[in-house]
Amino acid sequence: MADRIIAIGDIHGCAAALRSLLDAIGPDSADTVVTLGDYLDRGPDTCDVLDQLLHLAKRCRLVPILGNHDEMLLGILAGHRYLLADWLAFGGEATLASYDIAAPEEMPHTHVAFLRECRPWHETQAHFFVHASYVPHLPLKRQPPEVLRWHVIGVPPPKPHRSRKIAVVGHTTQRCGEILDFGHVKCIDTYVYGNGWLTALDVQTGQTWQADKEGHLRESPSPGDQRPNPPNDAREPRDPAAP
Repeated sequence: MADRIIAIGDIHGCAAALRSLLDAIGPDSADTVVTLGDYLDRGPDTCDVLDQLLHLAKRCRLVPILGNHDEMLLGILAGHRYLLADWLAFGGEATLASYDIAAPEEMPHTHVAFLRECRPWHETQAHFFVHASYVPHLPLKRQPPEVLRWHVIGVPPPKPHRSRKIAVVGHTTQRCGEILDFGHVKCIDTYVYGNGWLTALDVQTGQTWQADKEGHLRESPSPGDQRPNPPNDAREPRDPAAP
């Protein structure tokens, strides 16, 4: 079997979904797994999610991307206390509950270190990976942080990147539970913390795996069978920490 490059969408504390996906995928030392950020908040078990990812890094090449929720938490830990109220309102309360702590400063050092080591982007020969979006005419190393982590994929989406590589992104929540596929942009945040799925995508073959927040696997469509979403699936009301 050829070495795989597998992207996983926004996990948002849904540990059972992540465990089911990893059991189904069975990543090993030949595989690269790119997680697209937003590991915490909203779902019930951020602590377990980060424990799983630390263990996964020992099994395969793990490339974690930084999400906007992760960035907010790191900002609070860096002393930007004005972010605390927004973070708590948009999912941070669930993160604190998962650790049974009163403040983010009490999180385990290993978990904070993992978040601090997350990357702004990653690229391969044919794809690049960011949490949210990109500016088409700028090289990846010059992308504005607010675009990489906060901008949504609208309709129409950004034009193809100057590299001509396919963008694999999260952040823009697909409440229908299906991948949003424009060809040159694929959004795999499929609303696991709500009534959707956590999605993993083998970017080379198109194979997908999906699990809901209780950990139930969804029967996967064959590569190329995923239907395009209606245009309004790419948008949702935006809050300061959403999607």
